[in-house]
Amino acid sequence: MQQEQSYANHARYLPLYHFIVVPLFGLHFLATVVYAFLHPRDWMNWWQVVVAVALLLFVWAARLMALTVQNRVIRLEETLRLQRLLPDDLRGRIGELRTSHLIAMRFCSDAELPEMCRAVLSGELREPDAIKRSVKSWRPDWLRA
Repeated sequence: MQQEQSYANHARYLPLYHFIVVPLFGLHFLATVVYAFLHPRDWMNWWQVVVAVALLLFVWAARLMALTVQNRVIRLEETLRLQRLLPDDLRGRIGELRTSHLIAMRFCSDAELPEMCRAVLSGELREPDAIKRSVKSWRPDWLRA
């Protein structure tokens, strides 16, 4: 059984990615730089540094692409949810919400979503962190990348 999700524990780490792949590629980069400085006359050592940088950029880009797709899906899901739950006076303003607002508001329960949306649109809540901190009834999201 999963523990109840809240602001305090909603961040997600992917152990394989965050604790194995990224550190290994980081260590590989450091090792190739040290080796290149210890053997500076061999151009192939410097080429290995370039490849190590490319591998780090690849790891970063792969994560960024996954998060971008995830954010697009969340934006779509939350737009559909807002269209279903908001009163008429707010429904026409959904397009004014930034993607970061929608991502943060996904944690609101259906009952508190209209008031949360009103607070965001009025400028009372501007930052995603402030939105998440103000959620009273947390709606968990366990399917994040």
